This record gives sequence, C-alpha cells and structure tokens, in this order.
Amino acid sequence: MLTVRPISIREANEYVEKLHRHHGKKVGCRFALGCYDGPTLHGVAICSNPVARNADDGLTLEVSRLCTDGTYNACSILYGACARVAKAMGFQKIQTYILQSESGTSLKASGWKCEGAAGAVSWMATPSERTKKRNAQLTLFSTGKNVPQEMKTRWSKEFI
Repeated sequence: MLTVRPISIREANEYVEKLHRHHGKKVGCRFALGCYDGPTLHGVAICSNPVARNADDGLTLEVSRLCTDGTYNACSILYGACARVAKAMGFQKIQTYILQSESGTSLKASGWKCEGAAGAVSWMATPSERTKKRNAQLTLFSTGKNVPQEMKTRWSKEFI
C-alpha cells in the first residue's frame, strides 16, 4: 500500500537526479514529499514558490518537481498530497507545469484543472537569445539532461 511521508530536499533531489527525464535538482523548497511502499521510495514531489514572477503572490504554491519510478498511481497520490498540504498551509492555489506532449492523466485524477498553454518553448526567451542560432535540444545547466523544446501546459487547483 502506497503512503506519503515528508522527505528532505536532499533526498528528493537525489531521486530527481537519478530518475527525472529532463530536470535536475531543485534549489530550495517549501516542502518535499515521498511516496513509499513500506521502506521503498517510489516517487517524490518538491513544492516551492512559483517560478513565474506574476504567479508568486504569496498565496500560490508550485509543484516544481514530480518524479516517480512508474509505480501505478504514485503520481496521482503525490499530486493529491501536495494539494492537501498546500491547503493546510493556507495557500489558495497550487499549480504545476507539464510538457504539452504529456497527457495530464495523474493531474486529472487528482482533481486539477488544465489552464492551457503556458510559458515559452525555451527558457531562453529574451529577444537577444531568440536571435541566436541554437541546437534543437539545450543542456540544462550542468545536469547533462536535455531540455525539451516544446510548450508547457499549466495545471492548477484552487482552494477558495
């Protein structure tokens, strides 16, 4: 039976570094959760302040990393637990971003709503950077992981 317990940011980041397809560790967080079956860790979620400046209103929290080993329902369980913790902490909204090519099934199952396309194809979105010739895939800082060049969708759950 899967259960959710608090986990340190260090442990969560180690898990993300090993298993996340395209993101590396997260610097700082509000809290991190682990999804366990007994002593075995099957997934982690890291929640932090929103990255987008206009969303960082003090009442919104963001699931900035969610990573599992593919265990059935682990993603849905973690998204649901993050929302419950955020609500208990007094936040009015929780949000996350997924790649446009991802279905969002776990988010739908947890009662989240799709807000549509968000962000840019690349994190290099300033006019000067857009004009530079670049590779189809960018390397995310020093992690060696490839950043997909596609739009994201924002999903959220409101508590008011």
